[in-house]
Amino acid sequence: MADAVQARLNRSRVVHEGNHRFGLLLEEAVLYYRVCDGPELAAQLRHLQEIMSRPNVSLGIIPFAARRTVWPLEAFYAFDDAQVAVETLTAEVNITAPGEVRTYLRAFAELSRSAVHGPAARECIMRALDSALE
Repeated sequence: MADAVQARLNRSRVVHEGNHRFGLLLEEAVLYYRVCDGPELAAQLRHLQEIMSRPNVSLGIIPFAARRTVWPLEAFYAFDDAQVAVETLTAEVNITAPGEVRTYLRAFAELSRSAVHGPAARECIMRALDSALE
């Protein structure tokens, strides 16, 4: 698992390169998933704190208690208004059909309304960090 964590961190270098903007949403629950040992999880959470302070990144966290109007079943990444990548258990599916892309963008917008940002998001991460270090 530590190798997978490192691979994800290596892929995140795109945040620092070029003139890209990122809107990220995470479920609060994923901050607690024990996909690695406590110290590695703590390092990932600290990395999130670092990334969220960048001017080209907006990080929202959907709290445990948020009212649900959209419930996505898979992780998805909208690169722009023309392509969405959807992760399934066995593959990544690239969607370019305009109607389907719009559906994912609407879901992202709706989920964004449920998320907390800024200091409230940082507090969610701090709680998870405290838990990781227990």
